[in-house]
Amino acid sequence: MTSLFKKPTSMQLIVAGFLFLIFIGAFLLTLPSASSSGYRQSFLDALFTAGSAVTTTGLVVVDTGSFYSRFGQIIILALFQIGGLGYMIIITLIVLGVGGRLSISGQTLLRQSITRPTSVDMIRFAKIILLFTLVFEMAGTIFLGFFWTRFFPYGKAFYLAAFHSVSAFCTAGFSLFPDSLKAYNECFSINLIISLLALGGGIGFFCLYELFVLLPEKRFMKQTIRLSTHTKIVLSSTTFLILGGAGILWIAESGVRASIFQAVSASTTTGFNTIEIGNMHTSGLWIILFLMFVGASPGGSGGGIKTVSFVLLLAFIRSYLSGRNDVFIFKKRIPQKTMQKVFAIIIMAILWVFTATGILMHTEKAAPLDILFQVISALGTVGLSTGITPDLSSAGKVVIILSMFIGRAGPLAIAHSLMGRPKPASFTYPEADIVVS
Repeated sequence: MTSLFKKPTSMQLIVAGFLFLIFIGAFLLTLPSASSSGYRQSFLDALFTAGSAVTTTGLVVVDTGSFYSRFGQIIILALFQIGGLGYMIIITLIVLGVGGRLSISGQTLLRQSITRPTSVDMIRFAKIILLFTLVFEMAGTIFLGFFWTRFFPYGKAFYLAAFHSVSAFCTAGFSLFPDSLKAYNECFSINLIISLLALGGGIGFFCLYELFVLLPEKRFMKQTIRLSTHTKIVLSSTTFLILGGAGILWIAESGVRASIFQAVSASTTTGFNTIEIGNMHTSGLWIILFLMFVGASPGGSGGGIKTVSFVLLLAFIRSYLSGRNDVFIFKKRIPQKTMQKVFAIIIMAILWVFTATGILMHTEKAAPLDILFQVISALGTVGLSTGITPDLSSAGKVVIILSMFIGRAGPLAIAHSLMGRPKPASFTYPEADIVVS
């Protein structure tokens, strides 16, 4: 095992970077100045909160607004901002900002950490990601800030606005209110602003890049304006999942007005809630489970198996049942390597859900559906819960921390890190004749 880390791969370094951030955050949160009472938080609970922040999940074992001091809250804010934006992007921009240049290894790490088409310049894309983040979060802070000045002093109103704006765009779901956003269940302004921020972070940076940079550039240069296959899949699947999920929630919960907000929150893996999740009907919980498992789109801060993987799985099933050898979508053929990656992601996610749920059923005193909901929420980096998070045992907290980490770093990244450098085989074996159905 130690031989894997003598010369670490770029994927191992990225995973190690996330772990380093989590443990540094946990150490800072255990400082007496990080709690409002002045007492040290246990390291396990601090690790849980730091892991939840870096992975942009939002599951908490204590109330963020009352337990942590302003210093502790700012640490949490910094952690989910770095976790949502990507620490390699931040390092790159700092290096470029002081006039430095990225080394070859640094460029490799950045390339591995940014999900983008190969035709897009890496450094330019990193700068545009930062620009999108600043624009969305500043706009959210301004709108939310002026809204909350009706109820709070200006300083507190804009602090709340900044915290929740960053939390929404990074799909983190952390709130300084003890009941998340349930107090604003009937408030159209809050629901709309938070939903737009969550959608901005959930559809992925490349989708934003194409909509707000590439298309205007093509229009200015009078080129043919066509969306990429990736963006078509993201926009169509996101729309279908949100509207379909909201419709089912509206029926299951007897016309709950917050159905659209909760569908957006679950499908973008943001994790804010305006209704009591633990009081929802079983059918309502089940549709949220599905939305959380599918999750957001690639290249953003959201989790889940991702919308693109889900759509490509459906396209494969359609092609297989139609007797076709290749998978097609929007008149484009999907490479076999891409489909192999889709299958690996989905299978590994399902295996971890079964494993973690089985462990928690042994260690926790909670209903099976509540445990399954907790695991999928953690793996999808969503942060919604039926209310069992604060009562988790030490073993249960460790399992959820691992689930959040796997969900943010990605099952494939974890697997590649453990496997080390790929070793292509110089030979092959004859095909086996196996019956599968």
